[in-house]
Amino acid sequence: MVSNVPPKYDLNTELAAERTMLAWLRTGLALMGFGFVVSKFGLFLRKLAELRDIHMKISADQSLSVWIGVALVLLGVLVNVIASARFLKTISQLRQGQSPVAPKWQPSVLIAIVMSIIGIAIAVYLINIR
Repeated sequence: MVSNVPPKYDLNTELAAERTMLAWLRTGLALMGFGFVVSKFGLFLRKLAELRDIHMKISADQSLSVWIGVALVLLGVLVNVIASARFLKTISQLRQGQSPVAPKWQPSVLIAIVMSIIGIAIAVYLINIR
C-alpha cells in the first residue's frame, strides 16, 4: 500500500546529506592537491636528474604532467561544484517533504572512470621517461 502522505522532516537525514557533501568536498580537495603534485612532477624529475647527473628522457617543458595535473585540479573543482549543487537540491527536496531521487549516473562512477583514464595517462608518461 502506497501512502500519499509526504515524509516527515527528519533532521538526521539532512545532517547525513551534509556529511555526504563534506565527504565529496574532501575528495575534490584531494584531487586538486594531487593535481598540483602531478603538475610539478616533471619539474621534480628534471631537477633530480640534474642533481644526480642522470640522463633521462625528460622534456624541458613537462607538458604532459602539467596537463594531467591541470585536469586533476579541474576535476576536483567539478567534484566540489557538483557536490554543492546536489546538496542544495537534496536539502530543498527534504524541506519540501519530497524524497530525493538518485541521479541516473552516480558521480562516483564517472569520477572513477575519469581517474582511470588519468591513471593510464600517468602510467604511459612514467614508462616513456625512462
